[in-house]
Amino acid sequence: MPFAPINGIRLYYETHGSGPALVFAHGAGGNHLSWWQQVPHFAKRYRCIVFDHRAFGRSRDGEGEARRGRTAFHEDLRALLDHLEVEDVRIVAQSMGGRTAVGFTLRNPGRCRALVLAGTTGGAVDDDVRELQDAHRSSEVGQQSLMRRAVSPALRERAEHLDFLYRSIARLNPPRPKDFLAPIPGYRGSSAERLAQSGIPVLFLVGAHDAITPPAIIERCHRAVPGSEYVVIPSSGHSAYFEQPHAFNAAVEGFLERAG
Repeated sequence: MPFAPINGIRLYYETHGSGPALVFAHGAGGNHLSWWQQVPHFAKRYRCIVFDHRAFGRSRDGEGEARRGRTAFHEDLRALLDHLEVEDVRIVAQSMGGRTAVGFTLRNPGRCRALVLAGTTGGAVDDDVRELQDAHRSSEVGQQSLMRRAVSPALRERAEHLDFLYRSIARLNPPRPKDFLAPIPGYRGSSAERLAQSGIPVLFLVGAHDAITPPAIIERCHRAVPGSEYVVIPSSGHSAYFEQPHAFNAAVEGFLERAG
């Protein structure tokens, strides 16, 4: 099994196919297996790189000073690409993976050629977005558990086997501290201006029935990054890549082609 010895840990990864490098960064409910409907499709044209974030899947967080949690996500990705001798990439990031993707992109100019932010703000927030987020968190839907909101009720009704698979993949992750993904208290920064100034093609993608990052929030983030694109995947919740893979893959593929 391929592990990269980086930043005090052994990071699990896989590569499939050949061509320009395409990285997939999973969300909090997933790991490298989450992309089972994307890798076979994109490996025909790209070198697909999937990995387990530290503390997810087969990767473990470090011990002592190496125990850095999510603060090391973007550094881990850079170290993994250096390990693989990959200079430039395109990144598809789902939910939590948006932190990794944006952190890497803004700290490593020239290495990211195109960025897909699926079900994530990518930190491109302003006061209007924060107001929408606060209102959603206090709503009845926003009070439900993240796992319950990770897929739409429609998926559970039409394909309970896929809902079971989603939860099974999530259960492969090791236990983590409850505050592992907690936001930094008092942080009011935004990646919007820097993403716009970078000139990197950015696609904001969201499921029409996303109960974690609703379309209204993602659409506002898109408007905060002039030049970015915005796509809503019909009949999907937060995990559009999982619930509507054909529509998701088509949207991503078209964007990557336009981005060159």
